[in-house]
Amino acid sequence: MDIFHISSNNVNQLTDASVELPQQGFLWIDATHEEVSADTHAWRDTVQRHTGVHIYDPHLADATNLSHPSYFDSTHDYAMVVFRKLALDGSNAALATEEQASVKRKIPPALTKLVTRPVTFMLLDRALITVHAPNSRTIDATRARMLEQRSRSNGNTHAGRLPASPEELMLRLLNAMVDQYLALRQPLTGQIDRWQRALLNPRSAFNDWTALLDARIELRKLDHLCEGQRDAMQELRDYLVDGDHPGDNSRGRDLLLVRLNDVMEHITRVLNHAQRLESTIESAVQIHFSAMAHRTSEIMRTLTVITALFMPLTLITGIFGMNFTEMPLLQDRFGFWTTVGMMAVVVVVLLFLFRRKRYLDDKAWEEDR
Repeated sequence: MDIFHISSNNVNQLTDASVELPQQGFLWIDATHEEVSADTHAWRDTVQRHTGVHIYDPHLADATNLSHPSYFDSTHDYAMVVFRKLALDGSNAALATEEQASVKRKIPPALTKLVTRPVTFMLLDRALITVHAPNSRTIDATRARMLEQRSRSNGNTHAGRLPASPEELMLRLLNAMVDQYLALRQPLTGQIDRWQRALLNPRSAFNDWTALLDARIELRKLDHLCEGQRDAMQELRDYLVDGDHPGDNSRGRDLLLVRLNDVMEHITRVLNHAQRLESTIESAVQIHFSAMAHRTSEIMRTLTVITALFMPLTLITGIFGMNFTEMPLLQDRFGFWTTVGMMAVVVVVLLFLFRRKRYLDDKAWEEDR
């Protein structure tokens, strides 16, 4: 567990286990799921010693539940947000298991990146507690960025501003996590576009139906995931608005709401994109089967025309094949050529009628129109 003291112009990593809540700034208490699960009661006692706030047992269980959906809850002393982020590292054993299952289900590489892990935020008046999976790139990058800002802030007027409150730090982390979902839009769209071209290619049959179905399932999961994230952020926004008092810094509160609205807008964009991809898959499948039905109809029409052409010819050959002694043209030296000519005339007349009825050459007719 790491503890940082963040003030208006400085970030210090504290090592003293008996440190208390500072008079200026706020604390960031960061831990992993393994550290909390190893001894939950000792971890809760440590948090209570630092902040003076007691974490309730149900929230402690939620913080260590790797399957917990995005969620918001609040008490008199703190608010808790569970947010599912993308698990971008492959070192976690559970992540490797899910990736192996994805390979067995033939999910394309672009969709295997939709494996998520929960991050728990506990928002106190002057402290932020985060519980996450180990090797979290977002958490590590934020810590490194703040420490770098501290080293550059001495005499540098262009150094980045440190978060002024636990709420702002939490929203910065949430915004970075949501941006990871936004970065997935291009590879997901590219994969769906490749499937579209394969579905509508008349020269080859589409046989990747299992992967397409699994992709639709994953997109539906992303849809539900974003809905849960948006609901949690909406409840967080209501919590911040309801906790606003006339004596508070209205400008700072407005900035927080702007950041929160930006996070919600990004989640909505991911949700809308997932829904569009689902709709695109369904439309491509429908167009595929429509094209298949159209090609089948074209084949049946061609066969019907051929059958209609040969029916009178079969009738003529059947008549001349009857075993009568006396038949017209049977003994005539030009009977064969007369019959062949008559059959050719029948074919020409039928072709003329079929074209006149628009049974043939529909494409040319459409172009003329």
